[in-house]
Formats: sequence, structure tokens, C-alpha cells
Amino acid sequence: MAPSSARPPRALPRHGPGEPEREAALARLFELHYTSMLRLAALLGADDPENIVAEAYYEIYRKWRKLRDADRAESYLRSVVCNLTRMRIRHLQIVRKHAETPLAEPVASAEYTALLHDDQQALIVALQKLPPRQREALVLRHWMGLKEGEIAKAMGISAGSVKTHTARGIAALTQVMENRR
Repeated sequence: MAPSSARPPRALPRHGPGEPEREAALARLFELHYTSMLRLAALLGADDPENIVAEAYYEIYRKWRKLRDADRAESYLRSVVCNLTRMRIRHLQIVRKHAETPLAEPVASAEYTALLHDDQQALIVALQKLPPRQREALVLRHWMGLKEGEIAKAMGISAGSVKTHTARGIAALTQVMENRR
């Protein structure tokens, strides 16, 4: 039996130290970069870019305290989107390989469809046929406007490999677009 002077357990604080600051910083990060991260995931070939980006924001939320420099959160977020998209594509390839019946073609989101025009559509189709690393390097360089060092960090490869993937991707896309004429 517990003595009558026993106190009830303390309620846990709703926010730990730094929680309001973390939530405010993440809200600002969301306002500034959600759309660009959504487009990044779509251009990298994600079948469900909204879920990829939501998972990326959740991941950065969980690891916020471990982030050494909050000013680099955008770079970390971009890297997480790239990695999650890559993992999702690999997963879908395995699922499709072992599926009994062919899966229906994924339905493009309205935002993704709005990006497309005749030449752009052909370019995006050609971009999607590139090997994943070439596609990532080109999207990060030419759509996101990142420098080689930033691309290397986001992809987890050397700057020299970024140059190689970018050059090979540009050559392949140039060939496809010249064949259209």
C-alpha cells in the first residue's frame, strides 16, 4: 500500500527545452521549401512525391536536435528527399519484379502535369530514362541550381563523380532532343 502522503506522478511537460523554436524553424522551412522539395521528388521519379516530402520533413523533425547547423537544414532536407526517392524507386522495382500482375501506371499529380509542355514533356521522359545517378545530378544542378559540392553532399558522392554523371546525362538528353527534330 502506498502511504497517504504519496504524491501523484508529475505530468510531463508538453514541450521540452527548445521545442517552440524547433517547431517555428520547421514551420518556416516548410513554408519556404515545400513546393521545391515536392517538385524535386517528382522530377527524380517519385511515384508519390507528397509522401516522400512529408516523410522527409518528419525525418528532419525527428533529428532536429542532432542538426549541427540549423542554417543547413535546407541542404539536409534536400538530401533526405533524394535518398527517400531513391529508396522508394528501388522498392517499387522489387515489388514490380515480383508482382503477379502488372501494376497500373502511376497517376501524375496535378502539379506534376502542370509542369509539362511539349518539349518539356519529351525532356522529362528522357530524363526519367536516365540512370538514377545521372538524373539526380542533372535535377540538382539544373533545376535546383546547386553547385558541384552541394550536389556531391546531397548524393553522397565525390565532386568528380558529380561531373561525370552530369556530363553523361547532358550528352544522353542532347541526343534524345536532337533525334526529335
